[in-house]
Amino acid sequence: MAIEVVPAWMAQLDDEDVTFIKKFILASGSLKEVAGVYGVTYPTVRLRLDRLIQKIELGEREEEEPYIALIKRLAVNDKLDFDTAKILINEYKKQKKETE
Repeated sequence: MAIEVVPAWMAQLDDEDVTFIKKFILASGSLKEVAGVYGVTYPTVRLRLDRLIQKIELGEREEEEPYIALIKRLAVNDKLDFDTAKILINEYKKQKKETE
């Protein structure tokens, strides 16, 4: 059974993410084995997996506010730290409430 339509969350992943997923599957989900393949520590691979999970969760949710989705994507991709992202999102929501 071939996939005819790629899910939105999967289409948003970059090549590195797809390669990581493939290696993870081929290692039967062993983070220790994946760490050996990449030549990094277990915590480094765990962090990479956690960020990938965040990307997938973000891709699955259809955010009603494009600005908020942009801020979350920037934070997940290390373009913006999470504390700043929270501040920007909260301020945006506060301003939006005030104008309604």
